[in-house]
Amino acid sequence: MKGFTDKISPLEHHISFDKLLKQYDDMANSEDTFLVSKAKYILNAQAPFPELRDGFTDISLLEKHKDVIQIILQDLFSQVLTNNEIKTASTPYTNVTFNSSKRFERILEEAGPNFTPEIRNQEEGVSYIMSCVVILNFYYGFKLDFKRPFFYYIPDAKGVMKHYRILYNADFIDILPNGKPPEITEDDVNELLKNFENVELWKQKIPPNSFISKGFVISNMFDVTAEHSISEIKSSLIINDKTGGNFIQGVENTFKSLFGLPNMRIGFSIYNSHDKQFENVAIIGMCSFILQNKQVETCNESLCKESYQKLIDQNSYFVISDVDKFFKLSGGIAPYKGLHDQKIKSALFAPIAKEGKLLGVLELVSDKVNDFNNVNAQKLDDVVPYIVSAVLRSLEEEENLIDAVIQNECTSVHPSVYWKFKEEAKRFIQEDTEGLQPSFREIVFDEVYPLYGQVDIQNSSQERNSAIQRDLMIQLSEIKNIMTEVWQKYSLPIYEELIFRVDNHLEEIKEILHTNSEQAIFDFVQEEINPVFAHIKKSDTHIQNLLVSYESKIDKGTRSYYDHRKNYDQSVMLINKKLASVIDKKQEEAQEMYPHYFERYKTDGVEHNMYIGDSITGARPFDLLYLNNLRLWQLQVICEMENKHYDLKSKLQVQLNVASLILVYNGSLSIRFRMDEKRFDVDGTYNARYEIIKKRIDKSYIKGTNERLTQAGKIAIVYSQKKDELEYLRYIRFLKSKGYFSGKIEIVELEGLQGVSGLKAIRASILYKSHKEKDKTYTYEDLMEELNN
Repeated sequence: MKGFTDKISPLEHHISFDKLLKQYDDMANSEDTFLVSKAKYILNAQAPFPELRDGFTDISLLEKHKDVIQIILQDLFSQVLTNNEIKTASTPYTNVTFNSSKRFERILEEAGPNFTPEIRNQEEGVSYIMSCVVILNFYYGFKLDFKRPFFYYIPDAKGVMKHYRILYNADFIDILPNGKPPEITEDDVNELLKNFENVELWKQKIPPNSFISKGFVISNMFDVTAEHSISEIKSSLIINDKTGGNFIQGVENTFKSLFGLPNMRIGFSIYNSHDKQFENVAIIGMCSFILQNKQVETCNESLCKESYQKLIDQNSYFVISDVDKFFKLSGGIAPYKGLHDQKIKSALFAPIAKEGKLLGVLELVSDKVNDFNNVNAQKLDDVVPYIVSAVLRSLEEEENLIDAVIQNECTSVHPSVYWKFKEEAKRFIQEDTEGLQPSFREIVFDEVYPLYGQVDIQNSSQERNSAIQRDLMIQLSEIKNIMTEVWQKYSLPIYEELIFRVDNHLEEIKEILHTNSEQAIFDFVQEEINPVFAHIKKSDTHIQNLLVSYESKIDKGTRSYYDHRKNYDQSVMLINKKLASVIDKKQEEAQEMYPHYFERYKTDGVEHNMYIGDSITGARPFDLLYLNNLRLWQLQVICEMENKHYDLKSKLQVQLNVASLILVYNGSLSIRFRMDEKRFDVDGTYNARYEIIKKRIDKSYIKGTNERLTQAGKIAIVYSQKKDELEYLRYIRFLKSKGYFSGKIEIVELEGLQGVSGLKAIRASILYKSHKEKDKTYTYEDLMEELNN
């Protein structure tokens, strides 16, 4: 229990339980004998201590009457929940606490013997003004909005700072005048709102101790450490992320929720410190209510003396709660005139500043008087940092015109080809400056050599369907067991009919999962089974226990059983992550050898495209030696990716296999950046053959057989020219000497694909290196035997 501080307040705190005890007075006269008995027990316990009703300021009485107070508050502080709830009784906006739950006591105990919980985000003077706002609302009947969250920051036993949000229940407190109450008029309130930070004025209108808070509040606390951490992460992401033209759409709804003003609007203007002027920033996608339709205006033209000092000199909020009023009082000067012309009734201008330097102004406006005022302006304190970060990033983008054009026209660009996009961006900007209507031309690289490879998860569709099938079978079987219990107990024909339909679904997916089965079963459970379960759960305790067990196995994200599918998804995700990390790391080395375009993407496995040629590097001369080097590098890296997978396989929840493939193209081609799709694609009808092969090759079969080309433990190298065959056989012999291949090689002919024929393939068996014994190698068969053992 902590005591009152000497902090000056308009409220004199009297702890009293009278308002709660009056409810027990009524309860003692009810017809319910149990309630009567309990009420009399509580009232008799309090009766010898009238000060508990009358109220007291001596907080030592809290300890003296601790046992009686615990009896009085027993209904509000359940012993059943005391180890779960974070809860205490207290007085509003003070650090006095009593009758705390066991969990809250443990939290304070872990914080250390000298720790005292203090309410955070109550700056100097704010607690006095907050108490005044409470008085204005609850005694005088005004409706001032200052619903600001309050928190305790309490370290745990490990020294980690935890954040607890406080929610007050003020059902058991009254605000009473301490003598003759001060007379407060509408003009007084308007004056207070206009001079929100003037604590002395608040003290003059509502003097210290002029009111009594009689009673107590219940402080319910919730651990919001996770949300707090997420907010900090968001701040970092906003700084590093590239905010585009939809910035206003990203924040306007948030501000509407924050202020409770559905009709409010947001604007933004950038501040040019060199020319001391405001400028419209089209890249952010916002209008400016200060500038209206003007692109630029000096600050002296846009602002009055007071707003100039607030925003530019002091970096503090400038609030106009009644635009029409100040328009008349000022004689129609800026910024009131511009706002008045736009039919704006109230406005809040928030400076966006970094290290005391104004960068821009966030403009919040409304079509109603007093929607914005000096009270609710303080809400921005907790959210402006996120907006500042986003605006800072937007301004950085604006300052770099070349990057802005490339980002807008072409999305992200690989470093190897960035120089080409930069040249085009310079041309674009130059034509725009000359008043033309430029368009960003497509980027083409001629005479480049493509390389394609993949490490693909084998039979991924079958494995995924098998996982879904198992989960559905388990869920339907559990539903059947519950429905059988229900039918045997209540004998309603509708329950028997549901069991019949469950059996039909089970029979349907017993052997194979059809395309529409999963959705059909999901709809059946959601629309027909769940409503029945919800009905039964209300009336039958035994069935309720079965349903609780069933519901505990339902995944909240998928709203169905998600066990085998989860194991599958996590295994695929882990394989992709590990494989991608290998090629990404190796790519850094490959770029040092000779720059080339590279992209990789994750599907059920990892695929990659590479293009190499002098048109990509620009000034640096190209030789076919670099192509040969990259082909050898690719073959070696895929072997390392295979080894990474088999190091990982025994740790996977679903031991999925992978199969690798390389496509060799025997000539050069052209690639074009497609502006509509924001990606590179091969250029020309003839070159499109390469893309067709890429999309179909992993599904191909050995000619004259039903054997798939790709197999676990082997790399398939697809080609069409004899010289490519000889080149790759040479690489395989070399890498065999390095311990990458076993020497077992097949040369096979492939069945023709649609529009493509004459393809052959080398299949080379990989040697796998033991992660336990680095010098020991295995064939695929050896490795499988070891994993099984």
